[in-house]
Amino acid sequence: MRAGRMTAGQEQGWQQGFPQFGLTVAQGALDWDKTFGSPGRRVLEIGFGMGDSLLQMAQAEPETQFVGIEVHRPGVGRLLSQALGLGIGNLRVYAEDAVDVLSHCVAPASLDAVHIFFPDPWHKKRHHKRRLIQPKFVGDLAHLMREDGYLHLATDWTPYAEHMFDVLDAEPLLINAGGAPRRAVARPDYRPVTKFERRGERLGHAVQDLIYLRASS
Repeated sequence: MRAGRMTAGQEQGWQQGFPQFGLTVAQGALDWDKTFGSPGRRVLEIGFGMGDSLLQMAQAEPETQFVGIEVHRPGVGRLLSQALGLGIGNLRVYAEDAVDVLSHCVAPASLDAVHIFFPDPWHKKRHHKRRLIQPKFVGDLAHLMREDGYLHLATDWTPYAEHMFDVLDAEPLLINAGGAPRRAVARPDYRPVTKFERRGERLGHAVQDLIYLRASS
């Protein structure tokens, strides 16, 4: 867990929002339809940061079930505070490690979409092993996705994009939605442009969106 120091608003969001929106690994396998009260499309966002994209997507698609995973508690608190203020009901969060959540809470072939937007690139070579996008992790994700599902990644760090292509193109259960290996796609309308992304663009960072479809087994 990355605790960090919360603002008063984030702390209030955590205290008031987590009982309503929070999920834990200790609860075991997630029953999506029971949790959300009705069936719907299932979208998982891993590492939602301060929650801007996740919140906007949940607002835009009220019939879709959104679950976010984030270990940085100030970000979770901020998202929960905003969700409470907006009265959003189609959103749940885990404040735990993504590997633990995927291992214990998500059933195979149960996800319609997985979003990973701007994960930490771990710039230094000696830290590359800490990158989230690794062969085993991606393979595990592919098995959790339905055959008509997709994995969507975004990064503003070109060396990390190249690493992502290496890993994703090597996974036999995934097909590049761009029609060819190592091909990024235009940003889909459903992915909001965040403050973080705008800042990166001002600094000259080229944002790349990578979308891979789950192939038939």
